Amino acid sequence: MTDITNPIQPSIDASPDSSPRQDPHPSPPPAAAHSSAPPQGSQSSHSHSGGQRSNGPGGPGGSGGPAGPGGRPGGPRRGKRQYTRKKKVCRFCTDKVDFIDYKTVEVLQPFIQDRGKILPRRMTGTCARHQRWLTVAIKRARNIALLPFATEL
Repeated sequence: MTDITNPIQPSIDASPDSSPRQDPHPSPPPAAAHSSAPPQGSQSSHSHSGGQRSNGPGGPGGSGGPAGPGGRPGGPRRGKRQYTRKKKVCRFCTDKVDFIDYKTVEVLQPFIQDRGKILPRRMTGTCARHQRWLTVAIKRARNIALLPFATEL
């Protein structure tokens, strides 16, 4: 039989006293062996099929790049709020009002919307006690036609 050798790689039957030959195709350095793509022919250790997703800083399904949480633009969110809202103080408590008169329309008017609805506490900042007194005064003023129930559409 004839000796079949690879024409690209020389045979290793060289004399023992000669220097070792350099491989014409050197292997990659060990750091490159741990690349993100799995080597050809090996099974992936993931239990699901499809693309790889990581729950990184971009949130589930988002890339960890310039996008924010959930893949939305704006960068990563550092805290829940960007600003702290100033606490609203009850106007009647600061003036030490012990009775809200239903006949003084100019006091009641800022607490009513244009359509005639009473503004809630979270909008005006009144305390619970004075909000109750305010609603009673507004309803009494409506009954004697000092304030409108609603505007015409």
